[in-house]
Amino acid sequence: MHSNFRQVTIYHGLLNSLCAYLYTLNINPFLMIINRVEKLSLLSEMISFAKNESDLKPIEYSFLLAIARQLEISREDFDYLIENPINYVHLKSHSERIVQFHRLVLLMNIDDDNSPKEKIKLHNYGLRMGLSHESINKVLYLMESFPNKIVPPDVLIDIFKVQYN
Repeated sequence: MHSNFRQVTIYHGLLNSLCAYLYTLNINPFLMIINRVEKLSLLSEMISFAKNESDLKPIEYSFLLAIARQLEISREDFDYLIENPINYVHLKSHSERIVQFHRLVLLMNIDDDNSPKEKIKLHNYGLRMGLSHESINKVLYLMESFPNKIVPPDVLIDIFKVQYN
């Protein structure tokens, strides 16, 4: 259990690093206008991704609960979403979509048990978000070369920035 908490804390720290890096690019991720429905949709999407064909693993639950807190979603609403997913709402901002894709990458790798099927699912989620095919493939390829398959936020942003410009 202690190991799971440490892993979730590390991943949550990475998300904060991504947000800090966005600040250096003059993008304030906390001022991005994300309404409650969009936040619930993001969380519901992540829950659906994690559930795959089984229930949430404890480490996934802990990570997703940390994301819920970051999005200012109550534990009650979070638990409700687990059993009652909501429809996908497309994010308007490219930066918001990159942050969400990063969350999904972290979620996929949090339990050290990802399959080719999960990578395909992640790729499809990225395409549905409107991210470029090339950038998604590059992230999935490069993630194998990083410790714990954690793509550093600056590398992730640079990959998408090249495709966006």
